[in-house]
Amino acid sequence: MLNRRDFLLSSLAAPLLLAGARADAQTAAPGKMLLAMHQNTSSAAGFRGSLEGWARAGIEYVELNAGLLDGFLENDTLGGARTLLDDLGQTPVCAAVTLPDLWLPGPQREASLESWRMRCEQFASLGLSRIYSPSITFREVTADDFDATPAAIREVAVIASEYDLLCMIEFLRNSNHLATLGSALNMIRAADHPSVRPMIDFFHFWAGLSKLEDLDLLEAGELEHCHFQDLLDAPRELTDNSYRLIPGDGVAPLDAIISKLAEKEYNGALSVELFRQELVNGDPYQVATEIKRKAETVMREAGVL
Repeated sequence: MLNRRDFLLSSLAAPLLLAGARADAQTAAPGKMLLAMHQNTSSAAGFRGSLEGWARAGIEYVELNAGLLDGFLENDTLGGARTLLDDLGQTPVCAAVTLPDLWLPGPQREASLESWRMRCEQFASLGLSRIYSPSITFREVTADDFDATPAAIREVAVIASEYDLLCMIEFLRNSNHLATLGSALNMIRAADHPSVRPMIDFFHFWAGLSKLEDLDLLEAGELEHCHFQDLLDAPRELTDNSYRLIPGDGVAPLDAIISKLAEKEYNGALSVELFRQELVNGDPYQVATEIKRKAETVMREAGVL
């Protein structure tokens, strides 16, 4: 029989084990990766339109957007959203939520934590195992704020764990809080909670202050999720979201980045997230068809498909 201590420990571990099991079901074989698409890429088509168009193009793994889900729920239900995904044969690998002051103290933190809990409940009900929010604040950040960040991260991770979710911080190239892989890793490790993991957006990584060698900072199996793009050959001083290109169309060292991630035992999704207006407003089927063809070529050449 379990004694009281062992029972309590097993009860605490159960949600993390369940989250891990669900996440493992959404990973490729060792040395391989999955192609996914982020709903931001076809946001003009809405929640249903993006998924239906992508399904016709053969996209099996998808990343969901909280704002598009809200639009869907105006006339439908969470049960309807899950049925839609099941009927289309699509697996949601991650969910995107944008909440200011989530990862550090700030005037919007209380409201963001309340929204975070609601989003965790929503996306857990859709069968997801991962949820992320970028590092955003609209105020000046001080050294004291960085000192307070690990505790803030732990609080967010505890909420995620209550819904059997793994949560991630997306560092942003122009964030005044966490703008590099190194800073994000330092804060996540200091938070020391098993439900929070690092992620990488290729655009924010390569167009920002991070360096290729920073990938060596990752421990084997530590990385949880990736956003996948190429970069326009143009002045970086002018960089904005229009610089994001379909993988294979730009100048970013995609093969080198992917190879290093494979070396670090990453075998999750490469989720294509783009914001160019001709893609966002384009026909989701045609957009996904082009992305699938080009992205799979890049992945095949890197040996991860």
